[in-house]
Amino acid sequence: MSEVLVLYYSQSGSTAEMARTIARGIEEVDGMQARLRTVPAVSSVCEASAPLVPESGAPYAELQDLQECSGLIMGSPTHFGNMAASLKHFIDGTGSLWMSGAMIDKPAAVFTSTASMHGGQESTLLSMLLPLMHHGMVVMGLPYSEAALHKTITGGTPYGASRLNSGNAPLDDDEKDLCLALGRRVAEAAKKLQGA
Repeated sequence: MSEVLVLYYSQSGSTAEMARTIARGIEEVDGMQARLRTVPAVSSVCEASAPLVPESGAPYAELQDLQECSGLIMGSPTHFGNMAASLKHFIDGTGSLWMSGAMIDKPAAVFTSTASMHGGQESTLLSMLLPLMHHGMVVMGLPYSEAALHKTITGGTPYGASRLNSGNAPLDDDEKDLCLALGRRVAEAAKKLQGA
């Protein structure tokens, strides 16, 4: 089985719910499996450190997860129109993978969750794509052939899956459809690229 890494950071569980839904989309593609990983929170307090193993949810990501994956789908809540510091901190530590070219030509996509309608979904998605392009990854979005892109009033862009969650409500049908579609799309591309 080939694996697509779903790498995310989540504070309230909203982005984690998207990650699990994207993982289901990946696993709808024959021969493809999702590997869910998160990153620890960063702290401005020098003495603070995250436990070696998260208390619940996905395990913490390691560079090996990125090296072994056939594709990557990365997600973060929107913080002032950008990815969360915890995810950025992890990505900033991937220099050795950049030097070795380990991520070149792997398909990649992004997703985000916001608490307000104009909270920066698109700017967050676009900024999350930048390090993936530096790694030489094949960047993918959501095409307008996805019917939910035409109907959604809470999230979803051609740059990646997104959602508006101002009260910790579950994913709505359009958000769910777009998360599943993103997972399938990257998994299908990874499968094709591996077979080429």
